[in-house]
Amino acid sequence: MNRGPYLFLGAFVILAFSWTAAILANQLGYGAVTPFYDDLAGEAFPAKQPGIVARGAKVYTDLGCATCHTQQVRRADLGSDLARGWGERASVGRDYIQEQHVQLGSNHIGPDLRNVGARYENEDPLYELLYSPSEDSAKPAYRFLFEETEINGQVSHDAIRVDTAAGSQVVPTERGRSLVAYLAYRNDTYAYPETNYIPPEPEAEDTAEAEEEGH
Repeated sequence: MNRGPYLFLGAFVILAFSWTAAILANQLGYGAVTPFYDDLAGEAFPAKQPGIVARGAKVYTDLGCATCHTQQVRRADLGSDLARGWGERASVGRDYIQEQHVQLGSNHIGPDLRNVGARYENEDPLYELLYSPSEDSAKPAYRFLFEETEINGQVSHDAIRVDTAAGSQVVPTERGRSLVAYLAYRNDTYAYPETNYIPPEPEAEDTAEAEEEGH
């Protein structure tokens, strides 16, 4: 009797069950996380994203920003993100629960953007970086997110500070404003209970083995 098909089917069922269990376990665990209500502040964190921020997230996706940028600050024992100034603390699952699409990314071609909004006092530098990045930057210019128009009377309140032809101004489009609003909103500074996690010290045996491997 040829048992090959039965063995294949059994292996397939086991692998499928294991994969499904792993996915469901993570999904159920993440789905159970809720905003943290701060009695002193009288509000819950993280707050729901404003509409323009949600629209900016779609622009971020359309432009493929996650190809070069991450949005996850790793713990000090897992990377140098904190040392680079990419955040005040490591990212935790609760940071993402108000986002429809979590854009973690996987490459550090550019800096992590999870807390890019905390690095600037206002949105002006973000507009300028999108319109005209520095010469030594690998980041492309996104000038299609802006319009150059003639100045009729006073300069528009939305005009950005870049060099233009005499009598003209550069203003962001709706997509440009949405993207910058989204980036400016990247600012995870609230300290949730789980952000106080301290990684365990390596055991003596593990430390000795690591030292032997180093030699």
